[in-house]
Amino acid sequence: MSPRNRSNPLALAVLICLHERPMHPYEVATTLRQRQMHESVRLNYGSLYAVVESLERRSLIIAERTERSGRLPERTIYAITDAGRIEMHDWLTGLVSTPVNDYPEFGAALCFLPALAPVDVVDLLKERGQRLEFQLATMASARDLCEKQGIPRLFLIEVEFHRELLEVELGYVQRLIREVEAGTIEGYDWWRETHDHAGEQVVTLPFVQ
Repeated sequence: MSPRNRSNPLALAVLICLHERPMHPYEVATTLRQRQMHESVRLNYGSLYAVVESLERRSLIIAERTERSGRLPERTIYAITDAGRIEMHDWLTGLVSTPVNDYPEFGAALCFLPALAPVDVVDLLKERGQRLEFQLATMASARDLCEKQGIPRLFLIEVEFHRELLEVELGYVQRLIREVEAGTIEGYDWWRETHDHAGEQVVTLPFVQ
């Protein structure tokens, strides 16, 4: 698979699951959810089956056999091929070793923050902070459940990393709120004046001569 076909992490997740053992797609989805991988890999059954078909067309996986249990529909068990193992290894080592700018949306929003009035920014950041706190609480509950199920930490590192990122973001948002509320952030006077005189003559940026 060429690098241009490596944009969907769900495909990598399927390869990794099948590297452990042959599975049918439903078992792949169950494994991803048990290990909380759906926090980083967008998972729904429609896209999962489309990914499985794509990997099979590329000969990265093969249909090994079919099984039927009771009255359940017949299920196809897939296995990874040698080419699939090579692709999985190359793809994963690249992701682990090479930083990539994913252009996060919140970072883009911060670039354009002066377009909003300071008082509105404070309210919006407080709302974001509340949402982050809720996400962290939800993740803590999921972590406790995984521990009760005996899932080793090795399979929860991604969740741990995501939680660390949320905690850092929450801390930054809270500090930014305090700075904007206190008017201590550099450029605040220009920012407030710009919105106090909205609709009038444009106020020149403070760093433009």
